[in-house]
Amino acid sequence: MFFFDMDGTLIDSNRIWKDVDREFLARRGLPYTHAYYEGVAHTIFPLAAKFTKEFCHLPESCEEIMAEWMELAGDMYAHVSIKPGVRAYLKQCKAEGRRMAVVTSSVPDHCRTALGKLDLLKYFEDIFFAHDLGVEKREPNLWRAAASKCGVRAEDCTVFDDSLAACQGARKARMRVVGVYDGYFAQDEKEMRGFCDVYIKSFEELLYLPEQRERRKK
Repeated sequence: MFFFDMDGTLIDSNRIWKDVDREFLARRGLPYTHAYYEGVAHTIFPLAAKFTKEFCHLPESCEEIMAEWMELAGDMYAHVSIKPGVRAYLKQCKAEGRRMAVVTSSVPDHCRTALGKLDLLKYFEDIFFAHDLGVEKREPNLWRAAASKCGVRAEDCTVFDDSLAACQGARKARMRVVGVYDGYFAQDEKEMRGFCDVYIKSFEELLYLPEQRERRKK
């Protein structure tokens, strides 16, 4: 079973949240710091809002913070671009009979909008939202739950993710991990390369050459 993260792995969307965070903080005269980034980059929407409220000492409720984030993100997910090699790799996996699903911390509406607009939904048999499961991707229980829902053993799964924390969570669940480069987590590249079973700059690296495809058919 192949599990794919969405933001920063399948689609080039991490920049959306960096822009949203900067604007949200700027409206309050607050700087975008590494400490803030670390607090919101690896977590699910409600916990990111809770962190933001406490870290920034805001009077707004978590619900109001999330509503403002949604307003700032607007319809950007309807115009996001797919990352290089993704479509070809998913098509290659589909042709091989691979079972695939998405596991994401993204907001469900954003996820379905982006994958629908890019015509990627057809490749996946399911989408698992960390928000719905109530567990962060850094936690192995999330990955075990996804495997269980698909009727497979965790150790028979491979995870593709751009986040070191998510890869660490999947590894704790005894899954194989493929780290995917994204500029949003560029500072983690060295550690990702040392930790992941495979690390790629682009899904193009996983595509078979024409002669390799012919050999696999025989």
